[in-house]
Amino acid sequence: MKPSPFAYHAPESVDETLTTLSELGEDGKVLAGGQSLIPLLNMRLAAPPALVDLARVPELDTVEVTAEHVRVPARVTHERLRTHAEATAAIPLLRQALDWVAHPVIRNRGTALGSIVHGDPAGELPALLGLLDGNVELVSTQGRREATADSFLLGPLESDVRPGELARAVVFSRPAPRTGSAFEELARRHGDYAMAGVAVTVTLDPARNVAAARAAFIGVGGTPIGVELTDALSGQAFDALEPGEAIGLARAAIDPTDDIHATASYRRHLAGVLLGRALESAARRAAEDAAAEEGTHT
Repeated sequence: MKPSPFAYHAPESVDETLTTLSELGEDGKVLAGGQSLIPLLNMRLAAPPALVDLARVPELDTVEVTAEHVRVPARVTHERLRTHAEATAAIPLLRQALDWVAHPVIRNRGTALGSIVHGDPAGELPALLGLLDGNVELVSTQGRREATADSFLLGPLESDVRPGELARAVVFSRPAPRTGSAFEELARRHGDYAMAGVAVTVTLDPARNVAAARAAFIGVGGTPIGVELTDALSGQAFDALEPGEAIGLARAAIDPTDDIHATASYRRHLAGVLLGRALESAARRAAEDAAAEEGTHT
């Protein structure tokens, strides 16, 4: 199939982009990588009267790494972020999650922020928005605002980008020292959307016991589901975790449904198994981070 007819705009700056989006209002749809939008257009599940292509906007193409965060503008592809040494050293969970995203061809075209805006319940990047205390920068001719995961991800394939607005960048906070992370998921084939998946962070105290732990699940609800696990794991040694209580909390918190790929009960069981694996990996990496930090101070 082919898409419905549409007008095409190719602005060359952020200001020109915002002016164009303001003039188009509800008729305008932003095109970045297009790996989600183009199939929807071709199947005529979406038929916007106009596309605004960001391909010629250089301000949206540079990853920024600071002592506090990693900022990823709208044109940065999955693969460029996945292989960005400074960004993935600052937040290893970015690489751990992006390793699961689709296939090389799609990673080379699709954008990290575009995946978050698309809001697929089984997408990897939306889970990181909440887990890493991130926010989405939204700009228009009327000004600028920021949205956190709770306010931005509204439901399946629904995010809070208003008419005339551009999602300019996503900002992920760097984790605390002695924090390890992991991402686990299961799909029928690697690169397919996950039946269930989980991103985890574990922070250790100086004695290598758990001080904080959090998880975000994909594929088991309409949006990523965050679960606070600190109380269930606090004080446990990194190499002797007893995750049973944490797994029970997670299984109670998620909300899977039956579909053609898996039953709700199977997804709930799978989420717990993946959480146990991810916690073990994240705790081990946290201990390695702590050892490396101590080595730099001796």
